[in-house]
Amino acid sequence: MKRAQIGVIGYNSGSLPIKSKTLDLAYEVGGIIAKKNAILVCGGLGGVMEYSCKGAKDNNGFTIGIVPQEDYSSANQYCDAVICTGIGLSRDFIVAYSSDGLISVGGGVGTLIELCVGYIVKKPMVSISDSGGISDDYGGKYLDERKRILIEKIKSPLEAVEYILKKNGLQ
Repeated sequence: MKRAQIGVIGYNSGSLPIKSKTLDLAYEVGGIIAKKNAILVCGGLGGVMEYSCKGAKDNNGFTIGIVPQEDYSSANQYCDAVICTGIGLSRDFIVAYSSDGLISVGGGVGTLIELCVGYIVKKPMVSISDSGGISDDYGGKYLDERKRILIEKIKSPLEAVEYILKKNGLQ
């Protein structure tokens, strides 16, 4: 049986200070992904990416970090596999395309790019409500008048992971 690959997107620690609530939610999402025997896919850097990877690793999960740089040194320590792209923010396309669905936790413009890619290709997407940033701005909405796919707004990290699994027939 195919293991689900769930993308976790959100704030990078290099931008603005991130609320501890947001990081706690990211950690919880990562842990649940691992407990559901899914693979966590992310941008491989700090902040939400690092905390979600740590949550997965603390629960014996497997993580893939797709970094924008040309070398491994920028990846967070909880990435099991690191894909070095050397293409900057264009790597957001790879994160979205490599995931069966996306879960946003907080986030800025990079998160919005990933949501836009997911929207174009109709990936199941969930925003964790009250996690801040782009997730709060776009959760429960369509990105344009075509209404390709709704970005579901869900409070519980467990429900978010289960939603992605169910939409892909993997639960």
